[in-house]
Amino acid sequence: MVKAWGYLWALVKGAAVTTRHFIVNMWFHTLRLVGFKRLRAGAVTFQYPEVRKPLAARHRSLHRLVARPDGRPRCVACLLCVTVCPSECIFVEAEEDPDPDVQKTAGRFEIDLARCSFCGFCVEACPEDAIRMDTGTIELAARSRADLLFDRDRLLRRN
Repeated sequence: MVKAWGYLWALVKGAAVTTRHFIVNMWFHTLRLVGFKRLRAGAVTFQYPEVRKPLAARHRSLHRLVARPDGRPRCVACLLCVTVCPSECIFVEAEEDPDPDVQKTAGRFEIDLARCSFCGFCVEACPEDAIRMDTGTIELAARSRADLLFDRDRLLRRN
């Protein structure tokens, strides 16, 4: 009998919270509809994917490699991004660069997004500003894990 009252009390409290949120949001929506624009808006539902929520300026979305003016990646294979990555999802292999001003470049640059935690440490650690997370792409769906392995060419195409 005591368990039944505890269950009913929890049910009543939950219904009260839901009702309070409904009434407060409807109150603010009604006031904005009448003309009080300076009040905060009630809860807003975005009809995704037709209407997209605006992303914050600091939002970390999918990665991209920044290209030099000649189209090659700006990465000099210093391996700082590999070292600082807590998920160990970045793989870089260095190779000699034909340009005498640049000692080496990334011959192989891969990011395994199935393992990535989107922490942004790789962006902060890069001394050449070669990797960024500002694409604005937040849809991350794939049919297999192999589709979540982004290589150098795929990361350069996100510019």
